[in-house]
Amino acid sequence: MCSGLAALLMSLLIILPSVSNGQNEKAVIEKLFTRLSTVPVNNTLQKYRMTAVYTNRDLYGTFTGKIKVSGEYTRGLENGHVTWNNIVVANSNEFTAPFPAGARQEYMENINYIPSPKMLYANAFKDFPGTPDGVYSRNLVWDMMAIEGFAWEHTDSLALNKIYRIPVTGGFAMADIGTYAHNEIQLSWTGISVINDELFAVIEFRALDNKLEISMPGIKTKGTEQYWGTVWVSQKSRLIGKAAMYGGTIQEIEVTGMPNKFLVKTIRELWVDKIQ
Repeated sequence: MCSGLAALLMSLLIILPSVSNGQNEKAVIEKLFTRLSTVPVNNTLQKYRMTAVYTNRDLYGTFTGKIKVSGEYTRGLENGHVTWNNIVVANSNEFTAPFPAGARQEYMENINYIPSPKMLYANAFKDFPGTPDGVYSRNLVWDMMAIEGFAWEHTDSLALNKIYRIPVTGGFAMADIGTYAHNEIQLSWTGISVINDELFAVIEFRALDNKLEISMPGIKTKGTEQYWGTVWVSQKSRLIGKAAMYGGTIQEIEVTGMPNKFLVKTIRELWVDKIQ
């Protein structure tokens, strides 16, 4: 057990030295596992690195390519603004080979906005190219908004080891590139962990059988996506300590100039790590 967590638990166990062990255990449970922290989210400057790896295969498991997208996300700026920097997209056609240096996405450098549903509007990405790299860059924005939503927006509805279903009302347009429709989103507070001697709530999320359609110049796709993951939320500051997301899509691809449509399975692995 980490020394910081052990010290905290020991301090809780000795707060009432005259009572029985059963009463001490009850005090610890009530302290740590009865409710999530509802203190306001700390608005000090925080920086994170998001890394997403997309691995493409055909339906028979044959590898066809992989993409890595990474960027630095800063929140806690004036008036609730956030920004992105150093966005890089790298492609590789070799499964075991390391990714090359990749290409910087200059159109996204210092993009500044307030996280809100407005980031689904086309004008939020007016300077983004209508290419696959532009889609991956948009996904950084949307994935971080989703993770922060899972961390903060449903605290009052979560109870330990109970599934909470976020109400879903139809689909939505993804800026100017397509549509997305959730089937169901589930959240579950599954326990308490520790990062750097600080207690963090462990919140798991999953969304299955979501419908996805994308249309860009020269390419159209239609299919379904599943995703799931975990976000660690500080009980002291409500800040995110780290997050992980995994998912997969099956899509029918139509490319202009190709006579036949084809199917692609994509596995996505995504990590958010705090760097400041």
